[in-house]
Amino acid sequence: MTETIMFHDGNRERQDRFDSRRIADRLEQKLTRRQLTPQDQAFIEGSMFFFLATADAEGQPDCSFKGGMPGFVRVIAPDEIAFPDYDGNGMFKSLGNILANPAVGLLFIDMGEKPRRLRVNGQAHVSRDDPLMQRFAGAQLLVRVKTRAIFPNCPRYIVTPGAPDPSRYAPRPDYQPPEPAWKGFDDFKDVIHPRQPTPNGE
Repeated sequence: MTETIMFHDGNRERQDRFDSRRIADRLEQKLTRRQLTPQDQAFIEGSMFFFLATADAEGQPDCSFKGGMPGFVRVIAPDEIAFPDYDGNGMFKSLGNILANPAVGLLFIDMGEKPRRLRVNGQAHVSRDDPLMQRFAGAQLLVRVKTRAIFPNCPRYIVTPGAPDPSRYAPRPDYQPPEPAWKGFDDFKDVIHPRQPTPNGE
């Protein structure tokens, strides 16, 4: 069995049902990494927001929006990022989850003219006396994330804020969306397979 940092048995069951294991493996091989590139660092440190996914000890999920000035998330090592926890509503949904279950997922999105998405999965640690805190204005706590898997996502469904129309790739009645360009790239075109419906219509 090919070693994977991305997929578990549930992912594999779906991939095999829809014949997408080959493209999933190729995407992991070509795009997934354990360490941040200089391009990743520039994107992350230029972001004014990201979405943070956490789960409690029982696996109950939560997703929150985190925002600040550009640079409020910083790459402090090739495999580690840090961000501050600012004043909020006091529920500590995300940071409380991290204490119970340190696995986290971060989603960075650029909704500009050239949209982009970057996902960072890893293990988080929360501290109120981290020596780095002095570098983050307004921080009450500091979160460090050791990266496990970093991978870009196709941005085709991203909509620029204020745009009057949905993405041209969004399915709708009586409309055939165009294929994204990446499906024709040499690295991927030989393993592309369209998702097929199952007999029960799934």
